Amino acid sequence: MRTSSNPAETPGQSAADRAYRLTKELVLSGELPGGHLFSETEIAGRLGLSRTPVREAFVRLQAEELLILVPKRGAIVAPVPPGEAEDVLDAREAVETAAVRRLLRAPERVPAAIGRLRAALAVQRGHAETGDLAAFAEADELFHRTLVEAGGNALLTRFYTGLADRQRRMNVAALGPVPDLIPVVLRQHEELVAVIESGDAAAFTTALRTHLDGTHRR
Repeated sequence: MRTSSNPAETPGQSAADRAYRLTKELVLSGELPGGHLFSETEIAGRLGLSRTPVREAFVRLQAEELLILVPKRGAIVAPVPPGEAEDVLDAREAVETAAVRRLLRAPERVPAAIGRLRAALAVQRGHAETGDLAAFAEADELFHRTLVEAGGNALLTRFYTGLADRQRRMNVAALGPVPDLIPVVLRQHEELVAVIESGDAAAFTTALRTHLDGTHRR
């Protein structure tokens, strides 16, 4: 699997925002792995910028706990803290299970939710076929977020969206070394959709735990 790190440009975007988006994408995609030391000059050179907006971007990313600034040297990509992955998995399991239970209490909303989930799964399958690990990891987060949004709880959706960056890093870390897991993830996503369509909340809880255990708790 190759990785991609070329986020789309946004018209009118400031230099600091460009540096922020590129650097963040390099970290989340795994191109800059945890513990890697790099300089402001490297990012400035890639974008044709001065170091000042890059420095601003680094400060923002340090506030998001993605970088550790090193005076006169640059920044280190912050490794995932011990225990954080398990915390994220526990939170995901609780939120996704609650979202599906709520969705299934309103069966008239299930067909539309299934349509959105199948569309998200098709996007993810396409990235698997092209071998783009970074895009696959991003699409994986989108699939699960679509599931949460289907529950219709705005508070849970906002909380879950806050986990997106951590999810992408965890997906790249889990799937990059074991590309054979890619088709397994897709098959399990298909199973999750089928279980939701069947209306069996208990079966969804079991299937979700199996999915998270197999991908991240190996």
